[in-house]
Amino acid sequence: MRGVKLLAACLYLAAAATLVVRAEDPYFHHVWNVTYGTVSPLGVPQQVILINGQFPGPNINSTSNNNIIINVFNNLDEPFLLTWNGIQHRKNCWQDGTPGTMCPIMPGTNYTYHFQPKDQIGSYFYYPSTALHRSAGGFGGLRVNSRLLIPVPYADPEDDYTVLIGDWYTKSHTQLKKFLDGGRTLGRPDGILINGKSGKGDGSDAPLFTLKPGKTYRVRICNVGLKTSLNFRIQNHKLKLVEMEGSHVLQNDYDSLDVHVGQCYGTILTADQEAKDYYMVASSRFLKSVITTTGLLRYEGGKGPASSQLPAGPVGWAWSLNQFRSFRWNLTASAARPNPQGSYHYGKINITRTIKLVNTQGKVDGKLRYALNGVSHTDPETPLKLAEYFGIADKVFKYDTITDNPTPEQIKTIKIEPNVLNITHRTFIEVVFENHEKSVQSWHLDGYSFFAVAVEPGTWTPEKRKNYNLLDAVSRHTVQVYPKCWAAILLTFDNCGMWNIRSENTERRYLGQQLYASVLSPEKSLRDEYNMPETSLQCGLVKGTPKPNPYAGA
Repeated sequence: MRGVKLLAACLYLAAAATLVVRAEDPYFHHVWNVTYGTVSPLGVPQQVILINGQFPGPNINSTSNNNIIINVFNNLDEPFLLTWNGIQHRKNCWQDGTPGTMCPIMPGTNYTYHFQPKDQIGSYFYYPSTALHRSAGGFGGLRVNSRLLIPVPYADPEDDYTVLIGDWYTKSHTQLKKFLDGGRTLGRPDGILINGKSGKGDGSDAPLFTLKPGKTYRVRICNVGLKTSLNFRIQNHKLKLVEMEGSHVLQNDYDSLDVHVGQCYGTILTADQEAKDYYMVASSRFLKSVITTTGLLRYEGGKGPASSQLPAGPVGWAWSLNQFRSFRWNLTASAARPNPQGSYHYGKINITRTIKLVNTQGKVDGKLRYALNGVSHTDPETPLKLAEYFGIADKVFKYDTITDNPTPEQIKTIKIEPNVLNITHRTFIEVVFENHEKSVQSWHLDGYSFFAVAVEPGTWTPEKRKNYNLLDAVSRHTVQVYPKCWAAILLTFDNCGMWNIRSENTERRYLGQQLYASVLSPEKSLRDEYNMPETSLQCGLVKGTPKPNPYAGA
């Protein structure tokens, strides 16, 4: 009888194990070869970064919770990393792909990323985080679809298109890097690209997308450029905004959308016009003279060229600010999990800490640097997360070298050093970005989404909280700050790891306008954070040293 019970128990455990295996989220494997190549996006042959021979790189099409495995072979002559802009990497900053969390992939070697868009949906993109490689390409779209059992607040579209817009320079990434290293800015971009191309606009362009009359299409628009805010519009068509950086939003129709650097919008386009060609238009914002490019849309069976009369873009930043104020979270739509987005009442949580980040620029030893609260970040040879994990943080960086509320005196001078905030796990924090300069800023936080509750002119004070949107501000991962303005975001720091807060303006990030937020597991438990993967690269002071004892189970 005891043997029968033992056999039954074994069969039960085997069945349970089988169920666990069958229930595991699907795996999707990719092999990417990163190489140099020559293309002429603005009519001038230049060296770019290709992924599997493609510029832009391959589009990743995934679903919530999929396991994405990407084996990246670095065939460049420089160290290389990719970061996945907007993917939260829950408990897993080891895959975030920034110099503060990972050792770079050295030339002639490879590294395999493994990450999940856990409980996420939406429109994102990836790009190189090393040096100025982003200025040479290596970027591509990354879409995360909702699981079939969870409804989305719009009908299934006929197709799903990704539109990558961005400013572009004809000088090589090595030359642009020399400019910044030498103390000068990148200057004005040479043009704008749509999916790696600049339209001639004379009717000879091949269509980027083809539409069937009467059908609807999902169009995901991401600004993958270096520094320029762009406006996107389509001749004779409106864009219905349905999603923004992982959140369903109230569905308003727009003639055009301002897309700031690092931002992605998910829209629905209806092919409801006369069957012929139409131009997509991307034009610069907030520059003294406007730069414009086009990409062609073609209706199936359509006859007739696109009109040469392009729709005009907006003027001034007040228009852009008013558009931001029109964006609202869709409280009744399903989230990535089977519960409504509005079930999380962020406006009723008490703020435990306020961090004000003031962006400044100045000269250090005669060279241009950008800073936050007087500190211009520099990446040490040993990644910050590895130094922390191996217990040698004191040899690499200091926590909280900036104050939460800097005085004017503290931001007058600039120090160059690693800039790391020590954040207590699961605290609800208010971050205020204050921009005293004349240019538009764009800020991004890795590992999280946050509620962008206000963007307003002037200087922030605690009294400004009465103007916060505490009900339906969009949960997202970037926010723009207009000249002489401030922006406030709210979030719970519940994702342990080392997370990058950066200017999406590439020259500003490269010259120090970024920092890291360290969120440590108080119990060093796998419930809060994964161990360093066995395959992780080791460099700097931890190269060749044994890994620390792993975290205990939950």
